[in-house]
Amino acid sequence: MSPRDPLTAITDAFTSLLFGRTETTRLPVRTSTGQAQAVYLPTAAPGLGDSGVIIGREVYSGKGYIYDPFQLYGQQLPAPHWLVLGESGNGKSALEKTYVLRQLRFRDRQIIVLDAQGEDGVGEWNLIAQELGITPIRLDPMAALDSDIRLNPLDPAITTTGQLALLRTIIEVALGRGLDERAGFALKVAHAYVHQTTTDRQPILTDIVERLRHPLPEAADAMNVALEDVRAWGLDVALVLDRLVDGDLRGMFDGPTTVGIDLDAPLIVFDLSHIDRNSIAMPILMAIVGVWLEHTWIRPDRKKRIFLVEEAWHIINSPSVAQLFQRLLKFGRRLGLSFVAVVHHLSDVVDGAAAKEAAAILKMASTRTIYAQKSDEARATGQVLGLPRWAVEIIPTLTPGMAVWDVNGNVQVVKHLVTEAERPLVFTDRAMTESAPRALAEEDLLPADEDPYEAETAARVMSFEKRQGVR
Repeated sequence: MSPRDPLTAITDAFTSLLFGRTETTRLPVRTSTGQAQAVYLPTAAPGLGDSGVIIGREVYSGKGYIYDPFQLYGQQLPAPHWLVLGESGNGKSALEKTYVLRQLRFRDRQIIVLDAQGEDGVGEWNLIAQELGITPIRLDPMAALDSDIRLNPLDPAITTTGQLALLRTIIEVALGRGLDERAGFALKVAHAYVHQTTTDRQPILTDIVERLRHPLPEAADAMNVALEDVRAWGLDVALVLDRLVDGDLRGMFDGPTTVGIDLDAPLIVFDLSHIDRNSIAMPILMAIVGVWLEHTWIRPDRKKRIFLVEEAWHIINSPSVAQLFQRLLKFGRRLGLSFVAVVHHLSDVVDGAAAKEAAAILKMASTRTIYAQKSDEARATGQVLGLPRWAVEIIPTLTPGMAVWDVNGNVQVVKHLVTEAERPLVFTDRAMTESAPRALAEEDLLPADEDPYEAETAARVMSFEKRQGVR
């Protein structure tokens, strides 16, 4: 460009002084996609599509956030399992419940919930069950003798191998250690005898305990040892199983499986709220329920099944129980099963005796949702799950109802929204008394006329009938 004429420059300066600056022509600003993503990292990840269950909205982009493991399975999601982390009062329970209610709008969905929390004598999912006309399957050792509900670990629907694996798990959880070879032999012999000789009815745990206490001479002859030795080998095993027969856990598992448990209902709720969540009874109970469901509920049909477990650290943190569920998760893709594990702290499961088993289960959970945590917990969680640094820094600042979602590397901050119709079922006094009951109700969920996103969410939920063929 040639230099400007001095007279022209002086004239322009004088004109600018009198009338203001003259307009100049600016070149258009151009940027590449890579440059935009580098500047706006949280909004760089693409969406998950528009088919599935509405969760809420992306905080940074404002777009609706839609998630469904069955719709995403394949290129976007290698496994359908989901880990939810969060302390009470941050919206974890609300997410679980709305997710289940919205999934039930699909005709081919079936959901089982292990409800381990509750107040006033009922589980946290009791209100939803009532609304849907469902009676929860309540397992309560205090009332079990007067109850009609029994789950038999020796149910013929469970394979012989499955029964023996379940018995070993029950005993190992109660003992806090693995079975030695001698005790394992005594259990194997007793189980084989009961299985072969009980043909006119369902075998029950009492049969196993009786045979352990009074082994047959053939068992001793098979090992070329004295009969008293075989009896001594099975003594600890008999004492543990006796707890389920005549001890503090009696009445729930020491009889034939209850006839008439409806495993074809769209929602099945196991109410475990009467079990002490800090006792060994909880992992034992979850092991029995899990294996029984594996053999009686999950079938290779066209249904998509969701197995949601609250207080799931009882499963992940116990080596024996975790191994049982690992097998179930491995077959999840073939059986159309999505396992949802709800845990308060990741440290509950990665620092325990089952670190190896916990890591294997976490690896199979391609979806991870993390609610607010303290800074040190957030850093530990981010390191284990491989979250990006910006997400780790955001976790301690999250308000109730907001969470970091990591769907196979697609990381977003999402605000969960609840419709007016869902609110009475999701927010109950029992669910909100643990901490910060008003923060979530007032800050996160405004009436639909005050929050356009909630109205949009409600409309999109209802539009499923037209767009995706649901009820």
